[in-house]
Amino acid sequence: MSVAQLAGGRVPGLARRVAARDPLFLAAAVVTVLIVAMALFGPLLAPYDPNALYVGPLSAPPSLEHPFGTDDLGRDILSRVLAGAASSVVAPVFVVLLSTLLGAALAIASAWFGGAVDAVSSRVIEVIFAIPGLVLAVLAVAMFGKGLVAPIIALSIAYLPIVARLVRTSARSELAQPYMAALRIQGVGSLAICFRHLVPALLPAILAQSTIGFGYAMLDLAAISFLGLGAQPPSSDWGIMIAAGQPALLTGAPEQSMFPALFVVVTVLAVNILGARVTTWAEGAER
Repeated sequence: MSVAQLAGGRVPGLARRVAARDPLFLAAAVVTVLIVAMALFGPLLAPYDPNALYVGPLSAPPSLEHPFGTDDLGRDILSRVLAGAASSVVAPVFVVLLSTLLGAALAIASAWFGGAVDAVSSRVIEVIFAIPGLVLAVLAVAMFGKGLVAPIIALSIAYLPIVARLVRTSARSELAQPYMAALRIQGVGSLAICFRHLVPALLPAILAQSTIGFGYAMLDLAAISFLGLGAQPPSSDWGIMIAAGQPALLTGAPEQSMFPALFVVVTVLAVNILGARVTTWAEGAER
Protein backbone atom coordinates (compact mmCIF):
# COMPACT_ATOMS: atom_id res chain seq x y z
CA MET A 1 0.00 0.00 0.00
CA SER A 2 1.48 3.36 -0.98
CA VAL A 3 1.31 6.53 1.07
CA ALA A 4 -0.65 8.05 -1.80
CA GLN A 5 -3.33 5.41 -1.23
CA LEU A 6 -3.25 6.14 2.48
CA ALA A 7 -3.94 9.77 1.68
CA GLY A 8 -7.10 8.68 -0.07
CA GLY A 9 -10.03 6.87 1.43
CA ARG A 10 -8.12 4.59 3.83
CA VAL A 11 -6.80 7.24 6.21
CA PRO A 12 -10.13 8.06 7.93
CA GLY A 13 -10.84 4.37 8.59
CA LEU A 14 -7.35 3.77 9.92
CA ALA A 15 -7.54 6.90 12.05
CA ARG A 16 -10.83 5.78 13.58
CA ARG A 17 -9.46 2.33 14.41
CA VAL A 18 -6.28 3.79 15.92
CA ALA A 19 -8.31 6.30 17.94
CA ALA A 20 -10.48 3.50 19.32
CA ARG A 21 -7.39 1.62 20.51
CA ASP A 22 -5.39 4.67 21.56
CA PRO A 23 -7.20 7.29 23.67
CA LEU A 24 -4.03 9.39 23.80
CA PHE A 25 -4.12 9.70 20.01
CA LEU A 26 -7.76 10.72 20.15
CA ALA A 27 -7.06 13.33 22.84
CA ALA A 28 -4.13 14.74 20.85
CA ALA A 29 -6.25 14.89 17.71
CA VAL A 30 -9.05 16.73 19.51
CA VAL A 31 -6.61 19.21 21.04
CA THR A 32 -4.94 19.80 17.67
CA VAL A 33 -8.29 20.46 15.99
CA LEU A 34 -9.26 22.90 18.74
CA ILE A 35 -5.92 24.73 18.44
CA VAL A 36 -6.35 24.98 14.66
CA ALA A 37 -9.87 26.34 15.17
CA MET A 38 -8.46 28.92 17.60
CA ALA A 39 -5.84 29.94 15.06
CA LEU A 40 -8.45 30.34 12.32
CA PHE A 41 -11.34 31.84 14.27
CA GLY A 42 -9.78 33.14 17.48
CA PRO A 43 -10.64 36.83 17.01
CA LEU A 44 -14.23 35.90 16.18
CA LEU A 45 -14.53 33.70 19.29
CA ALA A 46 -13.00 36.27 21.64
CA PRO A 47 -15.65 37.64 24.04
CA TYR A 48 -13.88 41.02 24.23
CA ASP A 49 -11.63 43.15 22.08
CA PRO A 50 -8.20 41.65 22.91
CA ASN A 51 -6.61 45.10 23.01
CA ALA A 52 -9.40 46.90 24.89
CA LEU A 53 -8.11 48.33 28.16
CA TYR A 54 -9.90 48.12 31.51
CA VAL A 55 -12.64 45.71 30.44
CA GLY A 56 -12.28 44.33 33.95
CA PRO A 57 -10.32 44.91 37.17
CA LEU A 58 -6.53 45.00 36.90
CA SER A 59 -4.84 41.60 37.31
CA ALA A 60 -8.11 39.97 38.34
CA PRO A 61 -8.25 36.20 38.95
CA PRO A 62 -10.44 33.93 36.77
CA SER A 63 -14.16 34.54 37.10
CA LEU A 64 -17.38 33.84 35.21
CA GLU A 65 -17.05 37.16 33.41
CA HIS A 66 -13.34 36.65 32.65
CA PRO A 67 -12.61 32.87 32.67
CA PHE A 68 -8.84 33.39 32.38
CA GLY A 69 -8.79 36.59 34.44
CA THR A 70 -7.44 39.96 33.30
CA ASP A 71 -3.92 41.32 32.86
CA ASP A 72 -2.22 44.31 34.44
CA LEU A 73 -3.99 46.65 32.00
CA GLY A 74 -7.43 45.17 32.56
CA ARG A 75 -7.49 43.31 29.25
CA ASP A 76 -9.34 39.99 29.05
CA ILE A 77 -6.74 37.22 28.96
CA LEU A 78 -9.03 34.68 27.28
CA SER A 79 -9.66 37.09 24.42
CA ARG A 80 -5.94 37.74 24.05
CA VAL A 81 -5.09 34.04 24.08
CA LEU A 82 -7.69 33.38 21.38
CA ALA A 83 -6.54 36.30 19.24
CA GLY A 84 -2.87 35.40 19.69
CA ALA A 85 -3.34 31.81 18.51
CA ALA A 86 -3.07 32.88 14.87
CA SER A 87 0.49 34.22 15.03
CA SER A 88 1.59 31.70 17.65
CA VAL A 89 0.46 28.67 15.59
CA VAL A 90 0.64 29.81 11.96
CA ALA A 91 4.21 31.16 12.18
CA PRO A 92 5.67 27.75 13.20
CA VAL A 93 3.69 26.13 10.38
CA PHE A 94 5.46 28.40 7.89
CA VAL A 95 8.82 27.47 9.42
CA VAL A 96 8.02 23.76 9.08
CA LEU A 97 6.77 24.11 5.50
CA LEU A 98 9.78 26.10 4.30
CA SER A 99 12.39 23.99 6.07
CA THR A 100 10.75 20.72 5.02
CA LEU A 101 10.36 21.69 1.35
CA LEU A 102 13.88 23.09 1.04
CA GLY A 103 15.53 20.38 3.13
CA ALA A 104 13.72 17.51 1.41
CA ALA A 105 14.45 18.90 -2.06
CA LEU A 106 18.15 19.31 -1.24
CA ALA A 107 18.34 15.84 0.30
CA ILE A 108 16.60 14.08 -2.59
CA ALA A 109 18.82 15.84 -5.13
CA SER A 110 21.89 14.90 -3.10
CA ALA A 111 20.88 11.24 -2.84
CA TRP A 112 19.77 11.04 -6.47
CA PHE A 113 22.81 12.60 -8.16
CA GLY A 114 25.48 11.74 -5.59
CA GLY A 115 29.08 12.66 -6.37
CA ALA A 116 29.90 16.37 -6.40
CA VAL A 117 26.28 17.36 -5.75
CA ASP A 118 26.20 15.22 -2.61
CA ALA A 119 29.59 16.50 -1.44
CA VAL A 120 28.72 20.19 -1.88
CA SER A 121 25.27 19.89 -0.32
CA SER A 122 26.73 17.98 2.64
CA ARG A 123 29.25 20.75 3.31
CA VAL A 124 26.54 23.41 3.08
CA ILE A 125 24.34 21.45 5.48
CA GLU A 126 27.22 21.07 7.96
CA VAL A 127 27.91 24.81 7.94
CA ILE A 128 24.26 25.70 8.56
CA PHE A 129 23.93 22.97 11.19
CA ALA A 130 26.74 24.55 13.21
CA ILE A 131 24.69 27.71 13.81
CA PRO A 132 21.95 27.45 16.51
CA GLY A 133 18.53 28.39 15.20
CA LEU A 134 17.80 30.91 17.94
CA VAL A 135 21.12 32.67 17.35
CA LEU A 136 20.46 32.84 13.62
CA ALA A 137 17.00 34.27 14.28
CA VAL A 138 18.41 36.95 16.58
CA LEU A 139 21.00 37.89 13.92
CA ALA A 140 18.24 38.10 11.32
CA VAL A 141 16.23 40.44 13.54
CA ALA A 142 19.33 42.59 14.10
CA MET A 143 19.82 42.87 10.33
CA PHE A 144 16.24 43.21 9.11
CA GLY A 145 14.32 44.55 12.09
CA LYS A 146 11.85 43.18 14.60
CA GLY A 147 8.84 41.14 13.57
CA LEU A 148 8.04 37.56 12.63
CA VAL A 149 9.19 37.53 9.00
CA ALA A 150 12.94 37.54 9.67
CA PRO A 151 12.77 34.88 12.44
CA ILE A 152 10.56 32.64 10.28
CA ILE A 153 13.06 32.73 7.40
CA ALA A 154 16.04 32.34 9.74
CA LEU A 155 14.55 29.36 11.59
CA SER A 156 13.54 27.75 8.30
CA ILE A 157 17.18 27.89 7.21
CA ALA A 158 18.38 26.68 10.62
CA TYR A 159 16.03 23.65 10.59
CA LEU A 160 16.85 22.78 6.98
CA PRO A 161 19.90 20.59 7.83
CA ILE A 162 17.90 18.46 10.27
CA VAL A 163 15.33 17.64 7.60
CA ALA A 164 17.98 17.21 4.91
CA ARG A 165 20.06 14.74 6.93
CA LEU A 166 17.09 12.56 7.79
CA VAL A 167 15.62 12.58 4.27
CA ARG A 168 19.02 12.05 2.60
CA THR A 169 19.65 8.90 4.65
CA SER A 170 16.16 7.55 3.95
CA ALA A 171 16.36 8.47 0.26
CA ARG A 172 19.72 6.71 -0.23
CA SER A 173 18.35 3.61 1.46
CA GLU A 174 15.21 3.66 -0.68
CA LEU A 175 17.12 4.21 -3.92
CA ALA A 176 19.17 1.10 -3.14
CA GLN A 177 16.06 -1.08 -3.08
CA PRO A 178 15.70 -3.64 -5.92
CA TYR A 179 12.41 -2.19 -7.15
CA MET A 180 14.17 1.09 -7.96
CA ALA A 181 16.59 -0.71 -10.28
CA ALA A 182 13.65 -2.58 -11.80
CA LEU A 183 11.87 0.69 -12.53
CA ARG A 184 14.94 2.05 -14.32
CA ILE A 185 15.29 -1.15 -16.37
CA GLN A 186 11.65 -0.83 -17.39
CA GLY A 187 12.41 2.61 -18.76
CA VAL A 188 10.44 4.61 -16.19
CA GLY A 189 11.53 8.24 -16.26
CA SER A 190 13.51 9.86 -13.47
CA LEU A 191 10.75 12.31 -12.57
CA ALA A 192 8.18 9.53 -12.42
CA ILE A 193 10.40 7.43 -10.16
CA CYS A 194 11.06 10.41 -7.93
CA PHE A 195 7.53 11.73 -7.50
CA ARG A 196 5.53 8.51 -7.81
CA HIS A 197 7.72 6.19 -5.77
CA LEU A 198 10.58 7.87 -3.90
CA VAL A 199 8.76 10.86 -2.42
CA PRO A 200 5.73 8.81 -1.22
CA ALA A 201 8.10 6.32 0.42
CA LEU A 202 9.79 9.16 2.30
CA LEU A 203 6.58 10.78 3.55
CA PRO A 204 6.39 8.94 6.91
CA ALA A 205 9.90 10.10 7.84
CA ILE A 206 9.17 13.63 6.63
CA LEU A 207 5.90 13.70 8.58
CA ALA A 208 7.60 12.58 11.76
CA GLN A 209 10.31 15.23 11.45
CA SER A 210 7.75 17.92 10.59
CA THR A 211 5.79 17.35 13.79
CA ILE A 212 8.95 17.48 15.87
CA GLY A 213 10.10 20.56 13.97
CA PHE A 214 6.78 22.28 14.65
CA GLY A 215 7.32 21.93 18.38
CA TYR A 216 10.83 23.36 18.22
CA ALA A 217 9.71 26.18 15.92
CA MET A 218 6.85 27.10 18.22
CA LEU A 219 9.11 27.20 21.26
CA ASP A 220 11.80 29.19 19.43
CA LEU A 221 9.35 31.74 18.06
CA ALA A 222 7.73 32.11 21.47
CA ALA A 223 11.20 32.69 22.93
CA ILE A 224 11.96 35.30 20.28
CA SER A 225 8.71 37.13 21.02
CA PHE A 226 9.42 36.74 24.74
CA LEU A 227 12.70 38.59 24.17
CA GLY A 228 10.85 41.38 22.37
CA LEU A 229 12.36 40.59 18.97
CA GLY A 230 9.41 38.90 17.26
CA ALA A 231 5.78 40.03 17.25
CA GLN A 232 5.42 43.45 18.83
CA PRO A 233 2.86 44.88 21.28
CA PRO A 234 -0.07 45.32 21.31
CA SER A 235 -0.07 41.94 19.56
CA SER A 236 -1.36 39.13 21.78
CA ASP A 237 1.21 36.62 20.60
CA TRP A 238 1.63 34.02 23.33
CA GLY A 239 5.35 34.75 23.74
CA ILE A 240 4.62 38.45 24.30
CA MET A 241 1.91 37.60 26.84
CA ILE A 242 4.29 35.37 28.80
CA ALA A 243 6.90 38.14 28.91
CA ALA A 244 4.38 40.84 29.83
CA GLY A 245 3.07 38.76 32.71
CA GLN A 246 6.44 38.37 34.46
CA PRO A 247 5.98 41.29 36.89
CA ALA A 248 2.56 39.97 37.90
CA LEU A 249 4.12 36.64 38.93
CA LEU A 250 5.72 38.40 41.89
CA THR A 251 2.39 39.87 42.99
CA GLY A 252 0.54 36.55 43.01
CA ALA A 253 -1.25 37.00 39.65
CA PRO A 254 0.27 34.36 37.35
CA GLU A 255 -2.67 34.14 34.92
CA GLN A 256 -1.23 36.44 32.24
CA SER A 257 1.85 34.24 31.82
CA MET A 258 0.40 30.92 32.91
CA PHE A 259 -2.39 30.50 30.37
CA PRO A 260 -0.43 31.32 27.18
CA ALA A 261 2.48 29.19 28.45
CA LEU A 262 0.04 26.33 29.08
CA PHE A 263 -1.31 26.63 25.53
CA VAL A 264 2.22 26.53 24.10
CA VAL A 265 3.05 23.36 26.04
CA VAL A 266 -0.25 21.62 25.26
CA THR A 267 -0.02 22.47 21.55
CA VAL A 268 3.53 21.13 21.24
CA LEU A 269 2.65 17.92 23.11
CA ALA A 270 -0.51 17.32 21.07
CA VAL A 271 1.19 17.79 17.71
CA ASN A 272 4.13 15.59 18.68
CA ILE A 273 1.87 12.79 19.93
CA LEU A 274 -0.34 13.04 16.86
CA GLY A 275 2.62 12.98 14.50
CA ALA A 276 4.23 10.02 16.25
CA ARG A 277 1.05 7.96 16.17
CA VAL A 278 0.17 8.78 12.55
CA THR A 279 3.71 7.97 11.44
CA THR A 280 3.60 4.63 13.26
CA TRP A 281 0.40 3.41 11.63
CA ALA A 282 1.41 4.82 8.24
CA GLU A 283 4.64 2.82 8.32
CA GLY A 284 2.76 -0.26 9.53
CA ALA A 285 0.20 0.05 6.72
CA GLU A 286 3.00 0.36 4.17
CA ARG A 287 4.48 -2.90 5.39
